[in-house]
Amino acid sequence: MDDRTSQADVKPPEPHPAEKTAGPPAPQAGGILTVDLAAIEANWRALGSRALPTECAAVIKADGYGCGIEPVAARLAHAGCKTFFVADLAEARRVRAAAAEPAIYVLNGLLPDTAAVYPELRARPVIGSMQELAEWDAFCSANGWHGGAALHVDTGMNRLGISADEAAALAPRIRSENHGITLLMSHLACAEAPEHPLNERQIALFREVRLLYRGIPSSLANSSGIFLGNAAHCDMVRPGVALYGVNPTPGQRNPMRPVVRLQARIVQVRNVPKGETVGYDAAWTTKHATKIAVVAVGYADGYLRASSSSDAAPGGDAIVAGVRCPLAGRVSMDLLAIDITGLPEGAARRGELATLIGDKITVDDVAKAAGTIGYEVLTSLGRRYHRVYRAE
Repeated sequence: MDDRTSQADVKPPEPHPAEKTAGPPAPQAGGILTVDLAAIEANWRALGSRALPTECAAVIKADGYGCGIEPVAARLAHAGCKTFFVADLAEARRVRAAAAEPAIYVLNGLLPDTAAVYPELRARPVIGSMQELAEWDAFCSANGWHGGAALHVDTGMNRLGISADEAAALAPRIRSENHGITLLMSHLACAEAPEHPLNERQIALFREVRLLYRGIPSSLANSSGIFLGNAAHCDMVRPGVALYGVNPTPGQRNPMRPVVRLQARIVQVRNVPKGETVGYDAAWTTKHATKIAVVAVGYADGYLRASSSSDAAPGGDAIVAGVRCPLAGRVSMDLLAIDITGLPEGAARRGELATLIGDKITVDDVAKAAGTIGYEVLTSLGRRYHRVYRAE
């Protein structure tokens, strides 16, 4: 894009403070969540380099995928990111408070009676229906607002967006001086599966629409879409989950740096005789004399109940004293139990920390154990943690 500087050309930013914290003091918190802001920036730069010379934006919705929308926005804006995508106006407001200059697009579109908020925040709606477009045009005409908007074309997701036929009918408007379209975009449905035929169909259909909107910047690729090659890159790529360390190429080596580390405080170590059950529903039974470490993190903190272990099926793992140990029983609201029978006596003590995400347990590992995806794991991260934001 002619009016934007590639992230590869941005001068190195000034140094950051090495560390900031948020939430309750560490000794009072059941868990410690460490977010590596330097890794987020490194992932953004790596994804941008893969798509050069295309602009690399950043999707920071859902509280920056659970990592904290303000620190993520501030870090990436400082690194040179020119465009952010959020889900709603509340998120746009938080981003604008943290980053004064970047463009902000609101993905969920124009809700009724909200148009006047966009000039206030210098944000841009992603228009996804003809009704939204009519309301937006009426507001802009009545108020002389020329801040721009994205036009979302549905190429196969069948979720938000105008149809390709509607986009074709609207195309002549770009010949007017104040047409107001600052971005043409669509969204890939199956980018994580490179061989899925829908990818090729969506890329081809979006190419046809782009030809009708010559001169308007365009965007199609999400995190995994970046790895589909140049045909998906257009003028702007907009990675989301890959920025936060989730693998955008499932089944292959993860090219992204890990971002989050989650540690849980051990509140009790106890011995359970053979044949006893642990936790709610009596779903997990000891097969021998067992030692259990109970830690102060549960599903209220975003560690998913689906990670529970039972007699019928194993669940998630934790790392205690450097050793990978299985969960024991149901994850409850505020607590979970870990089977540490294999550890030496005294290896785990009250007040020490067990690792739930980090070291050799990735976000994708936790997601697999819970039968879900890394997106859900990250965006579920709770607010009771002591948070540490690492800048270096």
